[in-house]
Amino acid sequence: MKEFFKVTDLKQVLKYAADFPYVETEEIPLHGTSGRILAVDIVSDINLPDFMRSTMDGYAVLAQSTFGASEGNPAYLNIRGAVNMGTVPSFTVKAGEAAGIPTGGMLPEGTDSVVMVEHTEAIDDVTIEVYRSVAPGQHVIEVGEDIKKGEIILSVGRKLRSQETGLLAALGKEFVKVYKRPVIGIISTGDEVVPITDIPGQGQIRDINTYTLSGLVKEAGGIPVSFGIVRDDFDDLFEKSSTALAQTDMVLISGGSSVGMRDFTTEVLSSLSDSGHDSDILAHGISISPGKPTILAKTGNKAFWGLPGHVVSAMVVFAIVVRPFIEQISGLSPQHEKKPKLTAFLSRNISSAQGRVDFVRIRLIRKDGVLWAEPVLGKSGLINTMVKADGMIEIGINTEGLDKGTEVKVIAL
Repeated sequence: MKEFFKVTDLKQVLKYAADFPYVETEEIPLHGTSGRILAVDIVSDINLPDFMRSTMDGYAVLAQSTFGASEGNPAYLNIRGAVNMGTVPSFTVKAGEAAGIPTGGMLPEGTDSVVMVEHTEAIDDVTIEVYRSVAPGQHVIEVGEDIKKGEIILSVGRKLRSQETGLLAALGKEFVKVYKRPVIGIISTGDEVVPITDIPGQGQIRDINTYTLSGLVKEAGGIPVSFGIVRDDFDDLFEKSSTALAQTDMVLISGGSSVGMRDFTTEVLSSLSDSGHDSDILAHGISISPGKPTILAKTGNKAFWGLPGHVVSAMVVFAIVVRPFIEQISGLSPQHEKKPKLTAFLSRNISSAQGRVDFVRIRLIRKDGVLWAEPVLGKSGLINTMVKADGMIEIGINTEGLDKGTEVKVIAL
């Protein structure tokens, strides 16, 4: 008879993520960088902009030429010329003069500010009235005001979004060095599991977990690879696990993590160690609910997970525990993690057992301008509870429950 597992504290399990190395890097075209993790610091080799440019349509002036100007006492300036977009002005503007300029145009030599066209009126072809004074630098972007030459503008470990892609384009970065997307192997186990194309017989279920886990892996930035369904057979599971380890950066086994005579995950891990894979079980059981019987092993330099067979438990464990490991090996720096949590109020009392961290599915309901978190109750085998849920709330390990009206942080799903 198997010995009952001893659970590991959730915080301790999450600390293990730092023990796993990053995936390799690659250079990719700029247009493909959205959602990827930067593998190098980006240092600007230019000032941006590298010329003084106008932020308004109007007239480039020396600010002191407008001091004291008002509707009752306008300043009169001579038009020296006009700035054309994309060209360097060929003339100099002196005190008492102005030059027409469009938004984005380069300020002529001798000017330091721009008067909005709305605050001027043309008297004739060569003279304007200015009704409002401007300060030096007003309506102007200075040289290097956006980005300074030599500045680290994007640091390694940052997830690139459209705005970062735009910044890289401004610097002329046609190719960017990023971390590869980690390849995550997925194995479903159990005599009762059949392909989704089959009609389940009595006591059988379709392979839900491969598809839910694949979707979660993609959302975490990884590439899921399914290794199919493995029956409750040690040799088959060992062979499939060995193949998955050789071809991926992390392996997820769905099912086979609990204590039972027909669960072979721990035996497979031991045998992998015996066959030269240097496998070490870091946790067999985590102090969370649902998902307590989760296994984490380090096989070689790769994480090998035994996830619960019940789909809700597997999804919760992925969201709370597995995803941080994928983000770690993806190269995502903790300082760049952006996981905003909504604040809501609990709609009813909810109990919890001490000694574990409970993750309760909730849906969000807005009433009279107040956001409420309504628990979605149900067993860990009921996938519809995850479909109904907008997120989860965490009940701490030393908390017996939460009262109605308690302010809670919502972990988005």
